[in-house]
Amino acid sequence: MDNCDIWLNNNKIPSFCIANLHLFNYKGHDSFTKGVKTMKYPETELVSQGHLACQGCGGALAMRLTLKVMGEKTIIVVPACCWSVINGPFPYSAVKIPFMHTAFETAAIAATGVRASLDMQGKTDIQVLAWAGDGGTFDIGFQALSGAAERNENIIYICYDNEAYMNTGIQRSSATPKLAWTTTTPSQTPKAERKKNIIEIMAAHKIPYAATANVAFPDDLMRKVRTAMGIKGMRFIHILSPCPPGWKISSEMSIKIARLATESKYFPLFEVFDGEEYVINYEPKGIPVKEYMKPQARFSHIKDDEYQLYQEFVDTEWEKLKLKATMNELLKKRRISS
Repeated sequence: MDNCDIWLNNNKIPSFCIANLHLFNYKGHDSFTKGVKTMKYPETELVSQGHLACQGCGGALAMRLTLKVMGEKTIIVVPACCWSVINGPFPYSAVKIPFMHTAFETAAIAATGVRASLDMQGKTDIQVLAWAGDGGTFDIGFQALSGAAERNENIIYICYDNEAYMNTGIQRSSATPKLAWTTTTPSQTPKAERKKNIIEIMAAHKIPYAATANVAFPDDLMRKVRTAMGIKGMRFIHILSPCPPGWKISSEMSIKIARLATESKYFPLFEVFDGEEYVINYEPKGIPVKEYMKPQARFSHIKDDEYQLYQEFVDTEWEKLKLKATMNELLKKRRISS
């Protein structure tokens, strides 16, 4: 594949078409789209041009796709993270709906308060979205997130995960992959710990809905946002969001790298209902995880034997996920037979 190409229904499509959501109206390239089942997206644009994200920012695209589904009747609560900068300085805002800035550790509880206020006013048709990076979700904001999940607060919480504290200089977080370079885990002493499995942690709270999503799979991402909107209680979506500066990739590689994450089984796409029912949404091609990692200079110091250990870990985790999904079918059959 070329650097800026991805695949849809076995047809090569320029990746900027995905990023700009023009698959359904990409003039001059009929050879690319002929015979492809195109995806029609909502025309609503609630993220304006001229925001302050870096080129190729997965977090910016994740917000754009999410708000296309959630629409104008949404209030966003954002702690300290890249998006508190992307949105622009006061009194400006790149997002065309209410955008509430809050402290680093308080996204979930602040969103809970907004929800309570709306309910007291009878405004139950407005969605409350807590939107945080991995630092404000996996680490600093986890206490508030866990508390909101335990109480089953009626909010949607989305973590756009770029796998480090990118806004403050690319420091490691508990979402940073093992052996990754960051400014606090340099190549000579890369991160020694594995990435925290936040979806399993949220599933352990038995919340109604938890899911993974990827900006390189926009149809799946938006379907999951729509699913979350139709469920009451705590809903959590974990979106893989590439960061070109932090991952040490060129901006035009962002979508391709994100797609390779799923195709290699490093970041599978699945849903968990009520902490029990696992549903795998996409069958990866199963390419070597090295094909995902090697183009990223944050992994340039990794040796072949370390890649092999990574591959074994990814394969094991994928088999465990498939087993959980298979157990769902067995439990369903048992319930039916009884």
